[in-house]
Amino acid sequence: MSVAQAFQSSKIVPDVIPTAPTAKIDLKYPSGVEASLGNELAPTKVKDQPTVYYEADPQAYYTLIFTDPDNYDGPELVYREWHHWLVVNIPGNKVSEGEVLSGYIGSGPPEGTGIHRYVYILYKQPGKLNFDEKRLTNKSIDGRAAFSTKKFAEKYKLGAPVAGNFYRAQFDDYVPLLYKSLGV
Repeated sequence: MSVAQAFQSSKIVPDVIPTAPTAKIDLKYPSGVEASLGNELAPTKVKDQPTVYYEADPQAYYTLIFTDPDNYDGPELVYREWHHWLVVNIPGNKVSEGEVLSGYIGSGPPEGTGIHRYVYILYKQPGKLNFDEKRLTNKSIDGRAAFSTKKFAEKYKLGAPVAGNFYRAQFDDYVPLLYKSLGV
């Protein structure tokens, strides 16, 4: 299955973004697991920031968004999306050299909420940009809820996503430890 087909069949299009990316982001976690277009990974296995690789123009800048569109299942869709990691002004595919707007937080689907989609989306920026979002550490949940990948992309004129990947996860024994580390 292609990246675009996987994003459409899993309803990431239209739940998160209006247009599916065509290229794949490779995501390898220190635990040894890899994300692969919807496979299930335990929160325990994705708690640490992955190595991210994608084909890139070395002269261009990129934005990487990692989000959970299944955070909230109520009638107000504005609360649905919770972003876990946000890196901008990435030179080519050197994610570690990008500007971190929100530090990496692993998956933490609450008990009893079923399986969540965890989505990585990459945009090629029109150039180096100035972002006015509050900077968040990996210990801060401030401003992560009620996020909209679509609105963020529109605000900064990022265009259509160029690459993506996702996995699914549900509650495991690591989740309460994550919440404690976040002060929740």
